[in-house]
Amino acid sequence: MADFSTPATQDKNRRRAIIASYLGTTLEYYDFLLYGVAAALVFPHIFFLNLDPTIGTMSAFATLAAGYFARPLGAVVFGHYGDRLGRKKILMITLIMMGGASVLIGMLPTYQQIGIMAPILLVILRLIQGFAIGGEWGGATLMSMEHAKPKGRGLAVSIVASGGPSGALLGTLVMMLFSKLPNEDFLAWGWRIPFLLSALLVVLGIVIRMKLDETPEFEEARKKRLASGKKHSVLPLVTVFRHNRAQVLSGVIGGLAPLAFATFAAAFLLNYAVTIGYSRSDSLLAMTVANLLHIFSMPCFGAMSDRYGRRPLMITGALLGAVLIWPIFLLVNSGSLGALILALVLALPLVQAMMGGPVNTWMGEKFAADVRYSGIAVTFQLASTIGSGLAPMIAAGLLAWKGGADPIYVAVFFGSLCVISAIAFYFSTERFDQELPVNTVGAEEADSEPGKNMPPVGGKVQTG
Repeated sequence: MADFSTPATQDKNRRRAIIASYLGTTLEYYDFLLYGVAAALVFPHIFFLNLDPTIGTMSAFATLAAGYFARPLGAVVFGHYGDRLGRKKILMITLIMMGGASVLIGMLPTYQQIGIMAPILLVILRLIQGFAIGGEWGGATLMSMEHAKPKGRGLAVSIVASGGPSGALLGTLVMMLFSKLPNEDFLAWGWRIPFLLSALLVVLGIVIRMKLDETPEFEEARKKRLASGKKHSVLPLVTVFRHNRAQVLSGVIGGLAPLAFATFAAAFLLNYAVTIGYSRSDSLLAMTVANLLHIFSMPCFGAMSDRYGRRPLMITGALLGAVLIWPIFLLVNSGSLGALILALVLALPLVQAMMGGPVNTWMGEKFAADVRYSGIAVTFQLASTIGSGLAPMIAAGLLAWKGGADPIYVAVFFGSLCVISAIAFYFSTERFDQELPVNTVGAEEADSEPGKNMPPVGGKVQTG
């Protein structure tokens, strides 16, 4: 067991946890978000043949959504064992599952080769990816959050969260390199290489995560649980839904906008730009610039949330999203590469980062340490299933409803999600400057009142 007693050891573990979680998340999101790029540019042409182009695109986005539907199940399973066995062990399993599924996607036969089995196998592998990342996100977030200093949680978690755009940037750069091949070669074999490279990334990720120590908060919660006998629930998820329903509901609604904006830019806008005439390479270049800035803007907003609070930044970001969604589409429709880059910069490094930088910490601060993996994983993945999984498919349907060229309904859709999340942020409780509880208190005696299991901190009872 790690020794957390000395300041030097704590600082060393803190740095190692943040770096390892960031790199591991980068590798996982490389795999996961690479699929989004391929769903926009490749899969309609090799796995969904003999379909109307619009239907083929919607079918490809439906397989993208399938991975998000598997994420809540992964959150339930891995969250349970993450709270019982530890964060580190689960993170090793999710990394291997994610990388293995990505390698197999790169080896899949096409529709012309094996018919309907091609898209079926694609969906199965996507479900495995979703199941794995359902546990990955919560574990990586908690590794950094529970090692961090109380007033540095926002920065620590946002650095790990920036592994998302880092992985997207890495995936986009690799895919952009191969997209310069002649179209026939790119569709035949070029798109497969980025997926096959996941095998190397898995090995690197395993080496990185083997050096991690378990978090001090988990170790303390485990000791108290063992010492208290049956005082705490055997099933963390039961405790979460029995006593933290308000926290889960608030987190899910609040998470809709930041998660939807991420896939809005990474999947929908990318495909929309190509559809209205941008070249594949120009679209990927614009996405690369936006993701590069996104990597640095998320920690900036995370650090600001440690100083000013999570809610003010998230509310501002959500309201900006509701307003800027209109000029974003005007910029994309202008046909200029510079305007496309500006549109993606507004969507990702500004709007999404202002919400997404603090939102992960905000969710984690809703739960005590002994059920935090289950609570944060299930909350985030439920929001992700709706906000990230369904959003591109709904947007594609709304665009088709208007003839494929008028995005007004799409803008209304994403703007509405921003308003809904802003309301959830406004009515939530701020905990950025508070110590968080380690163990759920009175789980057996507490009634159904939301938040009753959370002890008063700073003179306030924690709810929502």
